[in-house]
Amino acid sequence: MEIRINSLAEINEAAKTFIENMGDSKVFAFYGKMGAGKTTFIKAICEELGVEDVITSPTFAIVNEYQSSTTGDSIFHFDFYRIKKLEEVYDMGYEDYFYGGSLCFLEWPELIDELLPEDAKKVTIEETENGGRVVKF
Repeated sequence: MEIRINSLAEINEAAKTFIENMGDSKVFAFYGKMGAGKTTFIKAICEELGVEDVITSPTFAIVNEYQSSTTGDSIFHFDFYRIKKLEEVYDMGYEDYFYGGSLCFLEWPELIDELLPEDAKKVTIEETENGGRVVKF
């Protein structure tokens, strides 16, 4: 599946399309260069899923938990950019998150690839020449 986002004004509509096509997957690994829009797109997805909290990148916390106001379900947003050793991920109890049945959105998953569940959906975000984005999954 491919979703084109030509401007920031289209991001919430793109997030709705993404949600409609998520299927039964729970863990989504977002790949893209620095500044590609991973955090911005995950924020839009969370908003469309009913998160009313302030949604920020968990760069320093590694994981943020949000609640969907529509379903009451937890949504976990990870940023593994600052991970130096896999032991840090083991220590945080990643299995509870990845296999707990809640939605998990992961930034910089390439740093923990070997720990990703087999059924994790890989999502790539690339910038286009005109400054838009292409989301593929």
